[in-house]
Amino acid sequence: MDENNLTELTATPTKPKTLPAEAPQMSEIATIGNVFIEPGNVFDDMRRKPRFLIAGILVLLFISIFQVAFIEKIGYEKIARARIESSKRTQDLDTEQKDKIIQQQASPMIKYITYGATPVVVAIIFLLGGLIYWLGANAMGGSGKFLGGVSVWVYSSLPPAIVFTLGNLIVLFLKSVDDIDIANSQNGLLRANLGFLVDGKTMPAIAALLSSFDLFAIWGWTLAAIGLQRVAKISSGAAWAVVLLLGIVGVAFKVLAAMFF
Repeated sequence: MDENNLTELTATPTKPKTLPAEAPQMSEIATIGNVFIEPGNVFDDMRRKPRFLIAGILVLLFISIFQVAFIEKIGYEKIARARIESSKRTQDLDTEQKDKIIQQQASPMIKYITYGATPVVVAIIFLLGGLIYWLGANAMGGSGKFLGGVSVWVYSSLPPAIVFTLGNLIVLFLKSVDDIDIANSQNGLLRANLGFLVDGKTMPAIAALLSSFDLFAIWGWTLAAIGLQRVAKISSGAAWAVVLLLGIVGVAFKVLAAMFF
């Protein structure tokens, strides 16, 4: 072999071998059950193949079921009246003005628009939450993908959403309409927080702050931290930093909304 041929052979770069992507070890149905008992293994599987369609549909379904059940039992007009009476923007209006606003908000069209808008809003929250988790984890040195962030958001929401909704439905059907505080119960009848210690009407900001640190919320935060650690390959401290930072921002918005609205 002459010198020119030897030079060409040695100069030709070799292409690196591309490792095949790891196949998921659980079906999507299996991940839904296992996220309750072994979330670490589920999120390891999300690292191999992000997926969230069935879990996301279940969360949407449970939220919608409670919303429809609550509205149909209480009555949309009563709910509209409770909103108007408890809102700082409208509580100083006279009775005639309030009744006019209630009639506008309690129309069947508005009710069905509310039913239809809820899944759309929740789906948008899934995408935005997944985007924030993805960006936050990568800012902490992670290597996750956007769909992985969405998977973490959806699967960390699934167990709390199912248990919370089932508990709320039981309370809703057992309680009389007259015993339900409509203004403070539209987001749930179960009180797994310290918000019940204060009057939400006289101290709305404090009530919003105390109710934000809910057992179901903490459960979801814990699952999200496990998910980010496994899916994005970051430390436990970094994962908790991302989750808690987003949680603090959410609490701040909730308190501000209670103060001004």
